[in-house]
Amino acid sequence: MSVADPILGNWYQDEATSRSFRVVAVDDENDSIEVQFLNGDIGGYDFASWDESLFFPIEAPEDWSAPFDDLEVDDLGYSDPDQHGRDRSDTTLEDFLD
Repeated sequence: MSVADPILGNWYQDEATSRSFRVVAVDDENDSIEVQFLNGDIGGYDFASWDESLFFPIEAPEDWSAPFDDLEVDDLGYSDPDQHGRDRSDTTLEDFLD
């Protein structure tokens, strides 16, 4: 009955509860799908339960990283190597002028 297959890293919404969650692990060998809900709670399903539920794929919520512990900037999936965080205390206006 499920509309979507569990794909690692994708976001879904449970039709019955309206809760949003992200798939954080899929283990075919142990018949388990681990999810983390938007509020940070961890949950899980077996494949039969997943197939019987109405989960719809959704876009990642705007502030989806807030409840996730130990998240590194590299984990966000951004590939922009900008250097917004570097120390510019010794930079002067002349450094930016040609």
